[in-house]
Amino acid sequence: MDVFLMIRRKKLTIFTDAKDDTTVLELKKMIEGIMKVPPANQQLFNKENMLMSDSKTLQDYGLTSATAKAQCPALVGLALRQPDGQFEPLEMTPFSLPPDLPDVMKSQENNGQEQSP
Repeated sequence: MDVFLMIRRKKLTIFTDAKDDTTVLELKKMIEGIMKVPPANQQLFNKENMLMSDSKTLQDYGLTSATAKAQCPALVGLALRQPDGQFEPLEMTPFSLPPDLPDVMKSQENNGQEQSP
């Protein structure tokens, strides 16, 4: 079954899908095709920020079609090897929040019903 993933690194987000029996190494090869970074220079982390092992499958980390749907993809963190040979710390910049609604639109949130004074 298809597993839908949202791979995050700093402000970068990659959406992809894979089979639940895909190994972490195979997923890294998919990322290599997008980012041109070899698998040896990538680290992937599951939602508990635990380093994922290349030989394990996505299913081993609880990433299945039941937990990673197209409308709610599973989050996977990505860290890359720096020029000094060390891996950067895992960083996933939070998405920005939408701005507050203008006052004229807030009254419409009440389904057009007037508020009694």
